[in-house]
Amino acid sequence: MTQKNATEYDSPWKEIIEQFFEDFMIFFFPKVHQEIDWTVKPEFLEQELQKVMRDAVTKTRRVDKLVKVWLTNGHEILLYIHIEVQSQRDSRFEERMFIYHYRLYDRYGPQVTSLAILGDDIEVWRPRSYHYETLGSELSFCFSMVKLLDYQDKLAELDNSRNPFAMVVKVHLKALETQKSPQERLNWKVTLFKALYEEQDYSEREMWGLCAFLDWVFTLPNELTLQFDDFVKEYEEAKKMRYVTTWERRGFNEGVELGILQKSREDITDILEVRFQQVPKTLEQKLDSFDDTSWLSQLHKKAVLVGSLEEFEQLIEK
Repeated sequence: MTQKNATEYDSPWKEIIEQFFEDFMIFFFPKVHQEIDWTVKPEFLEQELQKVMRDAVTKTRRVDKLVKVWLTNGHEILLYIHIEVQSQRDSRFEERMFIYHYRLYDRYGPQVTSLAILGDDIEVWRPRSYHYETLGSELSFCFSMVKLLDYQDKLAELDNSRNPFAMVVKVHLKALETQKSPQERLNWKVTLFKALYEEQDYSEREMWGLCAFLDWVFTLPNELTLQFDDFVKEYEEAKKMRYVTTWERRGFNEGVELGILQKSREDITDILEVRFQQVPKTLEQKLDSFDDTSWLSQLHKKAVLVGSLEEFEQLIEK
């Protein structure tokens, strides 16, 4: 399994939200969930979101989703979902939420709802609104917010919940808690893996998705990764259970990584097409040759900022 240099929370969150979107909404935003007509399949609008966030160049770790859903009254609405997954406070968070909401409003009209999830470990940071006033002009913007840290006091409820996002929250919180202790991190990864098998009757699809999330978020040094793989093999043999074998788990997660790489390349191409109309085949082929997520992330930002295709081509040739 490819080892990542640092814990990457953003990619697994993106994957798990798309896999289990209705579960995500009912767990974090039940009132919004009640208003949605779930007989109509939601649409994830990645290209449209890229246009709105064209200058969103930042070092913060975050996840953004734009989803079109239909309400029970027959109207369609856009859900802008923002997950802040870094462990530090962003002083411009409220302003950014307002800017993206306004851009969506400007493009699509008033049927936009903004939702935020904060995955940091700062208890006092709880942004919910943006406000400014200048010479008699005043504006206030409020958005729904969920703080994952609040679930620390609700672990018993999470243990009893059948919703896969109860496990997602536990994994996220323990990953934050054990960032600086590899051995404790391994111990918790083992504990959470056992819980996946033993505490809830998850479907095979849910098991695959949650195992991938656990494996991706709980990065370990190479030696401890091998220990974990050995544990999984022995555990599954002893239990005579075969939801996800060690080999299949590794293959699945490598497949997830490959999918993320391909999605990153496609996003870069989409941005360049929006900005410069046509992308040469040779440039697409060059992008396809890159398999470093960090480099592709940098290129994604460059694609937003470069003045021309020629400038972008020069960048990737360096």
